[in-house]
Amino acid sequence: MSRVIKAQPLTAQAFAPFGDVLEASGAPDKIINQGMCGRFHDLAQMDFAAGRAGISLFHAQPRALPYTLDMVERHPQGSQAFLPMSQDSFLVIVAPDLGDAPGLPAAFLTRPGQGVNYHRGTWHGVLTPLAAPGLFAVVDRIGEGANLQEHWFDQPYQITL
Repeated sequence: MSRVIKAQPLTAQAFAPFGDVLEASGAPDKIINQGMCGRFHDLAQMDFAAGRAGISLFHAQPRALPYTLDMVERHPQGSQAFLPMSQDSFLVIVAPDLGDAPGLPAAFLTRPGQGVNYHRGTWHGVLTPLAAPGLFAVVDRIGEGANLQEHWFDQPYQITL
C-alpha cells in the first residue's frame, strides 16, 4: 500500500526551509541594457564546500501523475539549482532532514517560468518534468569527493494533484 501526498503550488514561503524559488515576478530590481531589460538580482544563495560552480544541461524524460516516489537524494557538498528552459510546470519533491534520513516528503507543482535552488544537504526527488522537452539548466557543485546520498523508502509514496 502506498501513501498519498498532494502536490501544492510552489511558493517562496512554503519552499523556504528547503531552498529558493527562482522566478521573474513583480518589478525587477534594476533596469539594464539601455532600459530594455529587467534584472531580478541574486535570487539564490549558492553554497558549496570545496569545488566550484558549474552549469550543466539536463534533458529528463517527462513523468506522469500520479507519480510514484520511492527514492530521494541529497548533495551534502553543495546546493543545486534547476532552471527550466521551457514554460512548462514540473514537480518538485523535498523532505526535511531527520539526521541521516528524510522525514515526510512534500510535493510542489511549479508555475511556468519557476525554477528552484535546493539548499545544500536538502533531501529531494529526482528531476520530474511533466511535459516534454524536459530541458533544464542546472547550476551545482563541480569537484572531488562524494556528493550524492540516496534514500530508498520501504513503502513508496504516490504524488497527486
